Amino acid sequence: MSAPTHYYELYRRSSLGMALTDSLDELIQTGHMNPQLAMKVLTQFDKSITEALANRVRSRATFKGHLHTYRFCDEVWTFIIENPNFRFEHDTVAAEKVKIVACNAKRPGEQ
Repeated sequence: MSAPTHYYELYRRSSLGMALTDSLDELIQTGHMNPQLAMKVLTQFDKSITEALANRVRSRATFKGHLHTYRFCDEVWTFIIENPNFRFEHDTVAAEKVKIVACNAKRPGEQ
């Protein structure tokens, strides 16, 4: 049996991840779920969202905007882009500000 793979927890801060976390918190507070099971659900979420984005998303986008801030710490790049315009195949989307976090596909220490 292989060693368990650890996934980044980045997507927990997405709107979907926050909704899941809020729901799990409510289930814990009302006694319908124990905290250990909630952690297993979050761990499965980390794995599922990472694999779905890697294997199922085929769309490409380009964007332009003003690079406000960038940093590289602990093998993680973070970019703050102001007034970005995203161009997809059939749509263009504008925003006031966007934060992009980029990590290596393999976590440090993995082979």
